[in-house]
Amino acid sequence: MRYYTHILLAVLLVFAAIPFVAAEAPAKEVRMTNKLTFEPKTITIKSGETVIWKNVSGMVHSATDVPSMATKPQDAALPRNAKEFNSGMISPGKDYSHTFTVPGTYKYFCIPHEELGMVGTIIVQK
Repeated sequence: MRYYTHILLAVLLVFAAIPFVAAEAPAKEVRMTNKLTFEPKTITIKSGETVIWKNVSGMVHSATDVPSMATKPQDAALPRNAKEFNSGMISPGKDYSHTFTVPGTYKYFCIPHEELGMVGTIIVQK
């Protein structure tokens, strides 16, 4: 009995030494589709959360918020002091993630399909 008490005490001490970390919020998912859409088209997240774009289609896509790369100025917008993001071309079955830290509205687009209306919006709340 004494042997098991020592083992239990040792196990408890090991777990007590492990720092407990608050669980992160799961990433919000946006699918890039064969219909040349971001689904959902608009999402709302909190500052510090991550969005993951998953290419579930059979063609390459991008998730890009670089105003100078947009064909139409209204397709790209960033809050003041926010950094631009560009996934590059995402192959079918692959994904890209970005963590948003600056509250505001982000308008982004798919480079090869912007002209066909493949645009999305992310609203980041405090």
